[in-house]
Amino acid sequence: MKIGLLITARLKSSRLPFKLLRDLNGSSIIEHVINRSKKLNDVEDIVLCTSVNKQDKPLVEVAKKNDIYYFLGSEDDVLKRLSDCASFFGFDYILSITGENPIFSIDHANLMINRIKTLKEDFIYIEGLPIGCAVYGLNVNALKTVCEFKKEIDTEIWGPLINRPEIFKVGKIIAEDYYQRPQLRLTNDYFEDFQMMNRIFSAFSESSIPSLYNVLNLIDNNPEILKINKDRSQASLDQETIIRIENFFKENHDEIVKLKYKNYSNDI
Repeated sequence: MKIGLLITARLKSSRLPFKLLRDLNGSSIIEHVINRSKKLNDVEDIVLCTSVNKQDKPLVEVAKKNDIYYFLGSEDDVLKRLSDCASFFGFDYILSITGENPIFSIDHANLMINRIKTLKEDFIYIEGLPIGCAVYGLNVNALKTVCEFKKEIDTEIWGPLINRPEIFKVGKIIAEDYYQRPQLRLTNDYFEDFQMMNRIFSAFSESSIPSLYNVLNLIDNNPEILKINKDRSQASLDQETIIRIENFFKENHDEIVKLKYKNYSNDI
């Protein structure tokens, strides 16, 4: 079984322009993500998965500098970009992480890899971790199936398209009590998020890769850190899009299931 880690990354952000290239204690945000990714067990390759837009070319240079692969795909259809990348590299399963999350949990990512190898579920997610600390596991056949039937083009927020227990085998890892902080923002969507990250990373040496446990311990001992981005919230799909997706699955359930079995049988 070939497992790849795909880091989705673009430089188009309007809320925090070119955020992935911003410096955090000696390395850019995206380089922190890459360095953490290299600590995972049993990952065949790490791929920086960006777009064909020339604006994203600096990310290609980052990938080369840090000795990982890169892939240029769809600008707006993130799921198609992931699927095309996974097919190109011949992965059976992928872990997906976004490039603005430099404190994703290495330990929980390794738990997910172990689960992929034993249970072979189609989609695996982690419940309870702070925003920006989870990775997602996807069977490439499931990913291919979604991309063949979906009508949505802008799939930056793609969870509702594949977290479908009525179609796929969905697995859930529940984070331990200490890590259960789903409202805590440890990501880089806004300038306040970046300020918070600066405060956190400045507490560690430039060469260190702090564990999520150590970061949470730092926050517990310095609760004023939480005030930095307390007024920011996570983007989500609008209700109209959610309803449209739900109706699509209800109306096309049988055809989607047929397509799924066709894709899976072709891989036997």
